Amino acid sequence: MKKGIVSAVLATGLLMAGTANAAEYKVDKAGAHAFINFKIKHLGYSWLTGRFNDFDGKFSYDKNKPNESKIDIVINTASIDSNHAERDKHLRGKDFLNVKKFPKATFESTKYEQVNDKEAKLTGLLELNGVKRTITFPVEKIGEGQDPWGGYRVGFSGETSLKLKDFGIDYNLGPASTHVTLELHIEGIRL
Repeated sequence: MKKGIVSAVLATGLLMAGTANAAEYKVDKAGAHAFINFKIKHLGYSWLTGRFNDFDGKFSYDKNKPNESKIDIVINTASIDSNHAERDKHLRGKDFLNVKKFPKATFESTKYEQVNDKEAKLTGLLELNGVKRTITFPVEKIGEGQDPWGGYRVGFSGETSLKLKDFGIDYNLGPASTHVTLELHIEGIRL
């Protein structure tokens, strides 16, 4: 009888250990441990930087099966913040993000390809300004583990360059400003 109970406990433990790594994560929006930033050259002389203050998302990640990872992000485009009220008003208008017509931008992954322990390529469908395009960009796993509050976290960082015209933004910013760099720093809390 004891042997049967021990076997059952071990089998349950092994079964749980096999599934413990597969998890769903919520992007840590509440704790402000995730960021979506952008930068674009200003006349070729300097960088104009900013961020989106309001976004949400979730992802799944299993370090034993990383290629099965998925992520979904939704950005409130009106939350664009370049630290300049007049410029932000222009960025929200029809020349750029047209937030009244397209209040959200979304990214839904379609493929995650592990390159090594820390690096991968993420492919997905980005919808911005009413235009959907498949994009691929490198991501880096920053780390994972227990947090001080009893939770479990994992974080990734990635960067890609988007051609503005590809997303219907053809406002003339000059030849040095045809692309915007989008940076994603995503930390998730296991659900």
